[in-house]
Amino acid sequence: MRRKTVAAALALGLAASAAFAQKQSPPPPGTPKDFTVPSPTKLTLDNGLKATLVPYGTVPKVTVNLAIVGGNAAESESEIWLADLTGDWMREGTSTRTGTQISQDAARMGGSLEVAVNPNLTRITGNALSEFGPEIVRLVADVAQNPSFPESELARLKADMGRELAINTTRPQQIALEKFRGVMYPNHRYGHVFPTPEMVQGFTAAQVRAFYSANFGAARSHLYVAGKFDAAAMEAAIRQAFGGWKAGTPARISPPLPQTKRAIHLVDRPGAVQSTIVLGVPVVDPTNPDWVPLQVMNTLLGGYFSSRITSNIREAKGYTYSPFSQVAVSYRNAYWAQNADVTTNVTGPSLKEIFSEIDRLQREPPGAEELRAVQNYMAGVFVLQNSSRQGIIGQLEFVDLHGLPENFLTEYVRRIYAVTPQAVSETARKYVQDEKATIVVVGDKKVIQEQVKPYGAIAP
Repeated sequence: MRRKTVAAALALGLAASAAFAQKQSPPPPGTPKDFTVPSPTKLTLDNGLKATLVPYGTVPKVTVNLAIVGGNAAESESEIWLADLTGDWMREGTSTRTGTQISQDAARMGGSLEVAVNPNLTRITGNALSEFGPEIVRLVADVAQNPSFPESELARLKADMGRELAINTTRPQQIALEKFRGVMYPNHRYGHVFPTPEMVQGFTAAQVRAFYSANFGAARSHLYVAGKFDAAAMEAAIRQAFGGWKAGTPARISPPLPQTKRAIHLVDRPGAVQSTIVLGVPVVDPTNPDWVPLQVMNTLLGGYFSSRITSNIREAKGYTYSPFSQVAVSYRNAYWAQNADVTTNVTGPSLKEIFSEIDRLQREPPGAEELRAVQNYMAGVFVLQNSSRQGIIGQLEFVDLHGLPENFLTEYVRRIYAVTPQAVSETARKYVQDEKATIVVVGDKKVIQEQVKPYGAIAP
């Protein structure tokens, strides 16, 4: 009886709402606000370690993130994923704690501790209740400075890595990424995504220890703290826990010299019912004044659900389910790429539509309404990304890695809205130079080869 009454009332309410909606337009969106970073405290220890402490939020938790410059880009071509193995093994114990004890200590503080590696950084991140802020700092410091690299764990870690490699190298998206990056960066570590199984199994304890010694140290590290914490106690803990760490060798990241020319690189997957397309070109990195217009251009062209390429090949044509474009960035380097998994028999038509949308944007500036929708989306996503402790740390880390000015974050939303329709077209013409595009297609070669020939020479 109650359910029927509630349902009837709900139906009446919806009908009334529909009638009301026909009479009145929704209110216009509010004026977007600039993102503001809480005033940080910054420290530099005598050994070169930098620290940034940002009070944030009302939840009684704190995040401590140690970012060390020295990720996959520091590996040689015969050591791919050695940085990942080093990070995994560091988590297995220190000179005073086992891996289990590290987990137990973090859990006792109401949090966790993780080690992660990306092309440019190794991160050691601890989360804890605010009352344990100084203690989680000391735990992060212990893992960073005193890894024991217990021999009993090495075989297991390499076996786990081997299984992960076996899975990733069967996924067409990962196969396409490896080929794309290899073509664009043939003489740089960025061009190597996966090791060989033999490489992984051949890693030795001596290699890991040598990699750690060469790439970890205070002078190449930055500690970020965000959340609720006692500033004086945290500063004292940082100085005590990290003050004795050796400076280490200076960080050196060699920027790549990307290569690209209009060509199609086919990777055969006999019998595949889908083709995976990656189409891209090198672009500027975040230090360039065109970085924000480039982000706006990318979002409008293929970077969100209502983007032009998505609306075309997903909504109108039904060629694919989840296409997307992105600006992938690393230190002093970036590329723009459109990605799509399309039905095999429309591989050629999909390329045609992608190039058509690029050409249209280069010829004609977008309308003001379309651009405003993109800007509202980007501004909203940016603020949401910064509405957590880790989000704020991630943005500060991005600014520091790329050497950007302090006002980069606070003026980002304003710069989004300053991009004009004409600037979007100019940016597309300037950077999405499709006559130089690297095109990778992973699929059934016998079905797709003739389809893709009109869009570029097929590389041997």
